[in-house]
Amino acid sequence: MASSVRSDEKDLEKLPDSPRHEKDADPDAEFGGTEARRKLERRLLWKVDARMSIMVVIYILNYIDRNNAGAARLKGFEADLKLKGQEFATLLSILYVGYIIMQIPSNMFLNWIGRPSIYLPCCMIIWGMISVLTGITHNFVGALLTRFFLGFVEAAFFPGALFLLSKWYKREELGLRTAILYGGNIISNAFGALMASGILSGMQGKLGHAAWRWLFYIEGALTIGIAVLAIFILPDFPANSRWLSPQERALAMRRMEEDVGVGDEEQTENQGSGLWLALTDIKVWWLALAMTAQVVALSFNAYFPTLSATLGYNTTVTLLLVAPPFVFTVIISGFLSHHSDKVGERFYHITASFGLGILGFIIAISTMNTAARYVSLFLMAQSYAGFIVLYAWMSNTFPRPPSKRAVALALINAFSQLGNIAGSYVWPKSWGKSYRNSYGICIACSGFAILLCWAFRQHLISLNKKLDQEEEEKGVPVKGFRYML
Repeated sequence: MASSVRSDEKDLEKLPDSPRHEKDADPDAEFGGTEARRKLERRLLWKVDARMSIMVVIYILNYIDRNNAGAARLKGFEADLKLKGQEFATLLSILYVGYIIMQIPSNMFLNWIGRPSIYLPCCMIIWGMISVLTGITHNFVGALLTRFFLGFVEAAFFPGALFLLSKWYKREELGLRTAILYGGNIISNAFGALMASGILSGMQGKLGHAAWRWLFYIEGALTIGIAVLAIFILPDFPANSRWLSPQERALAMRRMEEDVGVGDEEQTENQGSGLWLALTDIKVWWLALAMTAQVVALSFNAYFPTLSATLGYNTTVTLLLVAPPFVFTVIISGFLSHHSDKVGERFYHITASFGLGILGFIIAISTMNTAARYVSLFLMAQSYAGFIVLYAWMSNTFPRPPSKRAVALALINAFSQLGNIAGSYVWPKSWGKSYRNSYGICIACSGFAILLCWAFRQHLISLNKKLDQEEEEKGVPVKGFRYML
């Protein structure tokens, strides 16, 4: 604990009192004045947003390729591979072993190479190929290997995407952009179910292959095609993106400098330093534990078709019923994240969403009524909105240096995937059809996550008070960086 406190104090020492340009007569002179800068900034953000939008499509495919085993399960996947006992749950959980192992090295490499437009699509092409290979497996061992390596390669995308966003957007802009990105995850549950419904109902026996095999072939091939396009669309970092004019590049770098008072490109910490700074910061482990608890609470995601099937409809209708709760969640996520950015507050937005999720779990425990249980699926799904705000809070909390931020984002996300490994075993068939025990575990984990977030907020309040005191002692006229609460 003592070393963690010292790490916090070192972070506070690194954060400047105010932006270095505050004393300039006209800090926007190089952009033609304040009004000209405002117009240039709007144009810059529009261009960046347009290029970043491809990441939503990538994330949809990332999650579809990860979760298509759940849909395949409804159409003979288990029977054809002769799976028994907990082997299906093991196929789900093994993906996260590779996913956890690769995230930190991947983000460190991304920060070093500085070319996300090449690195991320190349990883995408590889995981698309692995997804296709899952369709040709004939036994548990073959499926186990493809699932492990799928997670190993997919690990590059999400922490890399979070890091890329943090290189372009200021703190008050990150929440909404994170929500838009994570919307790809959420909408994949709806879009993936609709796609799976069409493939599983229309491709059975085509060219002598089972429909679930076509599911892996088609979705994997689609991933590869989008990856090729992404190479030409994704941005790199502000300092080396070729599609920026010199003035736009200068403004992009200035924005990051003004956000916390020092620019990314001026940082000289090496990768080992960033790793050490992240490992010794208590805030990293605090958030990692909170996110892990909530990931267990969100473990219903991989089993959503199974939970929808408890409503008593056939396979096609079951998959179609999966879509509306997640479409609803995308809308709620956008609103909650935008409002969180607007008022500059994270904790209460997170708690409100998690609380509604707990209400959904309680309803599912309390009744087998079809309408009530379907409403509960909406409430459960919307808890992703609070989870997205938690991701934005994570990005806000580790502003600089970039080497530390890259590791911190990857480390927290990787550690939280332990929740997916545990969550794979929270929904055994023997607990169906009500799954009361499963929902009870989710309630406990979500409640624990709320308590951890509250304690984390109290810690940030104490750090902000220390910054207030230091600035008062130094007589700093302009208020500098503060942690968002």
